[in-house]
Amino acid sequence: MTAILVAFGAGYTLDMIYVTVFYHRGLAHGAVRLRPAVRRFVLATGSWVTGIDPQAWVAMHRKHHAHADEPGDPHSPHQVGLLGVFRAQLRAYEGELLRLMVRDPAAVSWCNRRGLWWLPFVLHALLAAMLGAVTSPLAGAAWFVGVTSHPVQGWLVNAFGHAAGGRNFATPDRSRNNWLVAAFVFGEGLQNNHHHRPSAACFAVRWYEPDLGYLACWVLARLGVLELRRG
Repeated sequence: MTAILVAFGAGYTLDMIYVTVFYHRGLAHGAVRLRPAVRRFVLATGSWVTGIDPQAWVAMHRKHHAHADEPGDPHSPHQVGLLGVFRAQLRAYEGELLRLMVRDPAAVSWCNRRGLWWLPFVLHALLAAMLGAVTSPLAGAAWFVGVTSHPVQGWLVNAFGHAAGGRNFATPDRSRNNWLVAAFVFGEGLQNNHHHRPSAACFAVRWYEPDLGYLACWVLARLGVLELRRG
């Protein structure tokens, strides 16, 4: 059981560091400043780690902020329903990826430029098989589920972060602070706080609001990977 939990936790944490720290707080909002070499590394490896093209994800997310909970929002539960968010976010991501490839193919990751979007998942499956061979098959499966979990994380945040929870700020959208989602998705459930001040590295505004993503930012800042910005 320990090996299973460690494998899942390692894969999940790696995925979350890329998405919430590098993609979201770094590339999308500049809430943390990635050093130039780190930025290049993230753009080159992001799709291989998460299965999600960083530039397409950023384009989709910026559209979400520009039209939050309005008809132009790519994944609002108030437009497509809670369950509809899952499909809507996938279609929006695919649309942004296609637009990027038409406008500037060089901006898209290598595997997506070549139509090999599935290759990162195959590589993670191979890693899972190797891990399973030296530990247990369930540990390998746990790694694979953890590191490829972003579609579920995104659905939880985009759906419940705009449908269930409290509000600290009277933002023009319908964003909410869902503590349960925030606890599991590294602070991302604190959507009302985030929409109020999207350039802030820390999504929590009260000491008891959970934001493991900011802790990851703080650790990476200490290691010299990035610089924190307070907004």
